[in-house]
Amino acid sequence: MRVRLYLTAFVGGLVSLALELAASRLLAPAFGTSELVWVAIIGMILLYLSVGYVLGGRWADRSPYPATLFTLLVAAGLAIAAVPFIAKPVLGVAVQGMLEWNVALVAGPLLAVLVLFVIPVTLLACISPFVIRLAMTDVSVSGVTSGKVYAISTLGSFLGTFLPNLVLIPWVGTRDAFLLLAALTTATGLWGLWPAARRRFWALCWTLPLILALMAVDSGLIKPQTGLIYEEESTYNYIQVLESERGRRFLLLNEGQGVHSVYAPSQVLTGGTWDYFLAAPLFNPTPFEPSDVDRALIVGLAAGTISKQLTQVYGPIAIDGVEIDPAIVEVGRTYFDMTEENLNVIIGDGRTFLQTTDRYYDLVAVDAYRLPYIPWHLTTVEFFQEIRARLTDSGVVAINAGHTPDDWRVVEALTATLRHVYPSVHVIEVPQTFNAIIVATVLETSPENLRTNLALVENASLKRVGERALENLTSVTPGALVFTDDHAPVELLTDALVLHYVLGGQ
Repeated sequence: MRVRLYLTAFVGGLVSLALELAASRLLAPAFGTSELVWVAIIGMILLYLSVGYVLGGRWADRSPYPATLFTLLVAAGLAIAAVPFIAKPVLGVAVQGMLEWNVALVAGPLLAVLVLFVIPVTLLACISPFVIRLAMTDVSVSGVTSGKVYAISTLGSFLGTFLPNLVLIPWVGTRDAFLLLAALTTATGLWGLWPAARRRFWALCWTLPLILALMAVDSGLIKPQTGLIYEEESTYNYIQVLESERGRRFLLLNEGQGVHSVYAPSQVLTGGTWDYFLAAPLFNPTPFEPSDVDRALIVGLAAGTISKQLTQVYGPIAIDGVEIDPAIVEVGRTYFDMTEENLNVIIGDGRTFLQTTDRYYDLVAVDAYRLPYIPWHLTTVEFFQEIRARLTDSGVVAINAGHTPDDWRVVEALTATLRHVYPSVHVIEVPQTFNAIIVATVLETSPENLRTNLALVENASLKRVGERALENLTSVTPGALVFTDDHAPVELLTDALVLHYVLGGQ
């Protein structure tokens, strides 16, 4: 029985941690994977664990029987199995709320979904104190027994850290990941009931086949949308590809509030943010011609919109595109014609690549949004110094940043940060969007350079986007805040920006 108890503690720890990570993937299609969502999930889970430890200790003292413990596991398994089915309609309401920027429609479902975890997580938290109570045969070694149980449970949690996002969700999807965790929990409970309470085992043995049978039910689309032609859950993201009636394709990630790539077979320019990266090299001192651009780096390749545009406008220049999610790269190749021979795709983190490469670039484009956030480590003085070290003498860096009509704090902070590394910084406000392209140059430059270099441009698409960039140049006063590796509260600034906008400040 002692071995059975220790294995139960292991499973309890594994499933508890796995549920926490799976919860983030369950919420991602509606709420994304922002710091706020993670804070809500971790905070609520810790609260449930605290309640469960207290309840488990009291429960174990009142009913110190193995049958009670293993029945508890079966109940926890059923509760876990119910979560994705109950959450789906709730998340549907949340998606509508995100589309309408309705705070009540967003906050309500978020709270509701988090409440869904109160029963399974609380029941799982009861396991460790219950196991300690049943395993305790000699109070003189109570510390050894307690330490052993918590060590075994923590080892289970260690495995549970990797299991959902690296194995289960990419393999079977979020819903079936929950069902497999539920099946493991239920099977452990039934395994314990077989020797401890045979009659109760037969009364509850139907639960495991039921959970496994639910995996055969067609789950349908995770997040139905008009024009949806593909969806996938990768290790990093929930991915959607939408196609309009005119044949334009759009890459959406997680909550889907921003478009990460666009593909229109017959067009060079998209009319969106990506176009303005093309104009960045033209800020160099005159005369600077498109033929002076030989190599480019894209941090945040996504499905290849920028790399395709660079190839169409500047010719088959060498392009390194860094993308952390290999599933997005495959989507780009399959649905966005990301097949340029001059494009070298690197799977990994952009900053890590910069620290290891020995190549020099004329243009570095940073478009690594996980809307509405920019990863903080791609916003700091140290990061821009690393880019500077890999730029040619006439190199430029361009970064996509967000703002609202009256809140430019993120752009102001990035401008101040870039000014610590580069002599000149220019800001292009992208019309009819919440985006701005910030261009920093190795050389001392001015907007007049862009104007005079346009006269040397023959490519019609580049000339058109250069003229748009010139028209939409805006003066931004650098902020007092400078992002560093030690202090880069970009998510806090973004949260304040979004909240101010949603609440009507605009």
